[in-house]
Amino acid sequence: MQFKTIIEPFRIKAVEPIRHTTRAEREIALQEAGYNLFLLRAEDVLIDLLTDSGTGAMSSGQWAGMMLGDESYAGAKSFYKFETAVRHITGFKHVIPTHQGRAAERILFGSALKPGDIVPNNTHFDTTRANTEFRGAIALDIPIPEGRDPQIILPFKGNIDLGKLEQTLRENPGNVPLAMITVTNNSGGGQPVSMANIRAASEICHRYGVPFFLDACRFAENAYFIKLREEGYADKTPLEIAQEMFSYADGATMSAKKDGMANIGGFLALNDDALAQECKNMLILTEGFPTYGGLAGYDLEAIAVGLEEVLHEDYLEYRLRSVAYLGDILTKAGVPIMQPPGGHAIYIDAKAMLPHIPQSEYPAWALSLALYLEGGIRSVEIGSVMFGQQPDGREIPAAMELVRLAFPRRVYTQSHVDYLAEVILHVNSMKEQIRGVRITASPPVLRHFSARLAPTHGGLFAT
Repeated sequence: MQFKTIIEPFRIKAVEPIRHTTRAEREIALQEAGYNLFLLRAEDVLIDLLTDSGTGAMSSGQWAGMMLGDESYAGAKSFYKFETAVRHITGFKHVIPTHQGRAAERILFGSALKPGDIVPNNTHFDTTRANTEFRGAIALDIPIPEGRDPQIILPFKGNIDLGKLEQTLRENPGNVPLAMITVTNNSGGGQPVSMANIRAASEICHRYGVPFFLDACRFAENAYFIKLREEGYADKTPLEIAQEMFSYADGATMSAKKDGMANIGGFLALNDDALAQECKNMLILTEGFPTYGGLAGYDLEAIAVGLEEVLHEDYLEYRLRSVAYLGDILTKAGVPIMQPPGGHAIYIDAKAMLPHIPQSEYPAWALSLALYLEGGIRSVEIGSVMFGQQPDGREIPAAMELVRLAFPRRVYTQSHVDYLAEVILHVNSMKEQIRGVRITASPPVLRHFSARLAPTHGGLFAT
């Protein structure tokens, strides 16, 4: 008998209270935060789906491991345990710890990029793009065309466009220092990348002498999608699939705040000796000694355990099924979402849901505000506020206007998801009343973190 109820593969040993607020309180909180959900106080949020980065609950094994943390400045036992865990999965020769993924990006790009370089990727996420552009390089997104259509259902919509990748390498000799694939494709709706696509991209890059890297934040989720959807992998373990994924790459950046199951940390791993030494030199300058890289010994211990736990099949089945559960409810109710549901989040298609709001008035941002105002749900916009601002100051509408509801790992239960569905359906019932927003103050880069906005027509909802 196959039962349908989703059972969390863990028991809850400690609980953290969450505070209910009234709609009037949330309206005041939004005004004080400049209509930017990043600027809210966490205590004013009922269900926090802003990100799954560093927001998960650690296991008893991780907490126990933290007590073993060796805080020696150099050569700590905890580093070697961390290094062994990363090498077991990735196979890379050099493992460089960092305090989070964006530090790994900054160190890699600071060592490898120069102005005018091109970095192709299926889709760069926000800090990856910003760190690329900060070096004066071009962050080139080349997903498959179907990846930009939320309603098309494909098993691997996160794939990179192999034809465009080869064209880019052929037409820009000497100006592509590395190419990347993000697994899973976060900006593309959390969609997975197939092993065949990773293998083919690797072959193309190596044929042109270009190093191939993975942005591996959600490598375990991607591996499990491959097990479920790609021919020839059903009988392989997530670990075996992950090891094959990394075998095609020359290096990887990772935020261990995602599939490292930890609250902080990351790494840069690679095989090139000279590049690794240059990256370690920069690490010492800005992060710390190469055996701690800005992390405490107990953080290294927690990541080492988390990298093992994240590949447990019962956890991955629960993780993907929980996201799909919400996706099924919304799809049946006619709420447009990125199809099929991704591994870590549901992405609502705000452009389709709110066609009356032009992209110049940021429909996805407006929808995220409505979800908070009506139900205390904090999400994040993946649209023209996040990606519309160009390095030269121009404003170009994003390819998609999405609202991401990212599930923290091992934090919320099915009842929380049921409440979330109720709030989304309620907002959907009044969608014609939602109005757009405008930016009133904005920094020059990564503006979504700190920009301040205001309703374009006086209020978020038409009266």
